Amino acid sequence: MRRFQYHLISLAAVIALGLCLAGCDLAGNSFGISKKAEPYDGTDYLAESELKTDSEIAEEYAKTYEVIKNFDKSLSVPTYITQYDGTWFIVDCYHNRIIYSDTLGAPLDEWYIMTGDVTMPHTICSDGTIYLVDDTENNRILVFEKIDSKYINTQVMYNIGQRPHYSVYDEITDTFYVLSSTTGELYCFRHTADSTRLYLSDIRTIPELDGIYVRSFSIIDGDIYFVSGVSDEGKPAYIYRCELSTLEIKETIPVPDNLAGMVQITKIQDYYYITTSTDLSGNQDSATIVRTKKLQNLSKGNYEDIYSAYFVGGGTPYYISKVGDTYFLTEHRLKDHSIWSFAVNNNNIENVTTVY
Repeated sequence: MRRFQYHLISLAAVIALGLCLAGCDLAGNSFGISKKAEPYDGTDYLAESELKTDSEIAEEYAKTYEVIKNFDKSLSVPTYITQYDGTWFIVDCYHNRIIYSDTLGAPLDEWYIMTGDVTMPHTICSDGTIYLVDDTENNRILVFEKIDSKYINTQVMYNIGQRPHYSVYDEITDTFYVLSSTTGELYCFRHTADSTRLYLSDIRTIPELDGIYVRSFSIIDGDIYFVSGVSDEGKPAYIYRCELSTLEIKETIPVPDNLAGMVQITKIQDYYYITTSTDLSGNQDSATIVRTKKLQNLSKGNYEDIYSAYFVGGGTPYYISKVGDTYFLTEHRLKDHSIWSFAVNNNNIENVTTVY
């Protein structure tokens, strides 16, 4: 496979075709508290991304010269919302696309399509240089770069486990983490400071999660937490607190059957918030959001169910994300309540608002 030289070469080729390009301007997220990783030198890796050719990039740039507006006035199972560099992104999972807008609250048919070349994507993340998208049903990830205010797919990484389902950029370890949702594998990607070429630097495995549907992970205080979800065999559910660098299990925390189909853990001030999709049998009528100050209290039933108290209830809450001081919740099964925003002050949930 050819070594990568930064896309200045590709951009030069595009310019030679008469196109005007500009550089990237993004803003990334920050997670964890562990020691800052050393810059990646690009010499130690398991695989490298497949690059689009100069002509392919030029062709994609040309066809997106006029950006395409979103086709729909509603969302179909949105899974994630975030903001980078003043631009909002929504992962519209069942519409097989990611849309973006400078204005949160704008009608959805006034948003623009970042990509429709994905099948049931779940998340998007960025380190300030590239955007990484998990293409769940195609077992791959796509890498986008911002060129002249357009989002161009410049790289692809294939064979990323089974149904890669959740992606995070961790600033402290300078690593993109992508979860293979049914194999217990965490794929780790990095790139050098002077290049956007993405390298698969490690695959970490937690055997206890092989064969279990795991919807997400969370990096909290330098450790990584996995919600074990539901298996075909109906195994009991657990939360695993692991060493981030090895996935060695530090603690196994039991979860009651009614919360077994967990989606995500989010630490907000003094509480752990857990979104749950189903119970152990897979029944979505058990979907809810709970919070507790100690995860060890879950099995004792010592938690607060906040879903119907602060939100409508009756749907399926999914991922919680944070932009600035505001939290966002995506959910499905409720037609008029796909995305919520809320604030938390002194552990009090406030300003709960329907966004879409």
